[in-house]
Amino acid sequence: MRPRVAIIAMGGTIAMAPSASGGIIPALGADELVAAVPGLADLGVDLTASTLRSLPSPSLGFDDLTALSHAVREELANGATGVVVTHGTDTIEETALFLDLTIDSPAPVVVTGAMRAPASAGADGPANLYAAIRVALATDARGLGCLVVMSDEVHGARFVRKSHTSSTGAFVSPGFGPLGLIVEGEPRLRGTPRIDLVLPATDKISALRVALVTVTLGDDGELLRRAGDAFDGIVIAGLGAGHVPAGMVPLVAEFAQRVPVVLASRTGSGSVLRATYGYPGSERDLFDRGLIHAGFLDPAKARILLQLLLADGADRDQIGATFELYR
Repeated sequence: MRPRVAIIAMGGTIAMAPSASGGIIPALGADELVAAVPGLADLGVDLTASTLRSLPSPSLGFDDLTALSHAVREELANGATGVVVTHGTDTIEETALFLDLTIDSPAPVVVTGAMRAPASAGADGPANLYAAIRVALATDARGLGCLVVMSDEVHGARFVRKSHTSSTGAFVSPGFGPLGLIVEGEPRLRGTPRIDLVLPATDKISALRVALVTVTLGDDGELLRRAGDAFDGIVIAGLGAGHVPAGMVPLVAEFAQRVPVVLASRTGSGSVLRATYGYPGSERDLFDRGLIHAGFLDPAKARILLQLLLADGADRDQIGATFELYR
């Protein structure tokens, strides 16, 4: 029996076309995306294509990600060798981590997109989709968790970040590098198994609010003061290795007694430290006051994990223990 790859379209630049009012908007479905990729007939694989959403990725919400997780799991349960999700690049890293955390299968789940629309000179969507399908078929991709394939590189969901507004080489994995490359159309992968953690994707997640507060020079915490009571959890994108101005400390500590507060770094690379600095507002001071260590997860990914944990009913100790998996 021939292998089968299921392609699920969510919208994004890869599926956009010019609009009458100017600019590009989502317009193409999964069938049209597949039809634009040369060489697929030579792979000896059955492809099924479905369009779940047709949205720019900034407009996707947790209800959409929950529906996507269910759709991916259904395709795998129905015998798909792997699944490819086409998606906008603005939030591709968050969706990838959501799938990584909610899909309990060793089968490859690959997310891809495009930095240039189909009508652009040098459109990258067809090449990215071809590469993603090849990775979804690769035996070496099994057990690696959700993967992001862009510009002939294969990235792990928990590492990848969009690092440029428009370059086709926008996606990187700071501090870790890609898990593999596409060479002459063939995936060359080195295994880094996914973290053994699976959380349910339920409708409860859409009813929760988790804030992401970025700390800045001279920050007195007024934004947090005004908005904090509206949230079920908070991620602090701290300065440097995980620091806040001294004037913010009492407010941050107060919120940490009410809701889970996770400390990440806004730098874009590296883990939050634990015990190097000792001044008020340092990582040691904040952890002593009840904040939770985000490990090497960037702030956006820490928010995804915290939201899933809260939806699953995890208490503060369980949340802290789960984040320790990413130390």
